[in-house]
Amino acid sequence: MTGILSPFVRLYVAVFGVVERLAGDWFLGLVARLVFASVLLLYFWKSALTKIGAGYAGFLEPTAGAYAQILPQITEQAGYDISQIAFFPYGLIVLLGTWAEFALPALIVVGLFTRVASLGMIGFLAVMTYVDITGHHVDPGTIGGFFDNAPGSQIADQRVMWTFPLLYLVVRGPGAVSLDGLFAKRLRHD
Repeated sequence: MTGILSPFVRLYVAVFGVVERLAGDWFLGLVARLVFASVLLLYFWKSALTKIGAGYAGFLEPTAGAYAQILPQITEQAGYDISQIAFFPYGLIVLLGTWAEFALPALIVVGLFTRVASLGMIGFLAVMTYVDITGHHVDPGTIGGFFDNAPGSQIADQRVMWTFPLLYLVVRGPGAVSLDGLFAKRLRHD
């Protein structure tokens, strides 16, 4: 049996050896960042834009909608009057959460501080999921569950898929085609 399979095994090893060499240390990190950009970059930026005030200083003044999205129960208890909500810690949480929604995706896409930004984004997704379930009280069908044969579940299934490219970037990095890769190359030559 080994003799019959031997040519196929050699062909398999040869073909996929070439694929591995061509992909090198640049391909998968770049693809993970492109997948993130194509699926989530504008999603998070559009969400963040709903959270900032008007004008140039708007990024310093989260809207009532920002509070309602990030801290729904506290905002409801305050009658949606955000002036009744203490800045520390609640206003600070909303402000930093809003900034993170802009900064982390941008850092990931350009490949700068990618591992830390990806880890931060995973944390952001975890908090977002917690708030959706406990604060916005999404229904169990929307939450779904692992191995539930319902791939349309917007919380469990979708967020796991969102997390995978981020997890890859945390573990393996953004690859050579990134600002991190460029800076690392420059540091090796200095």
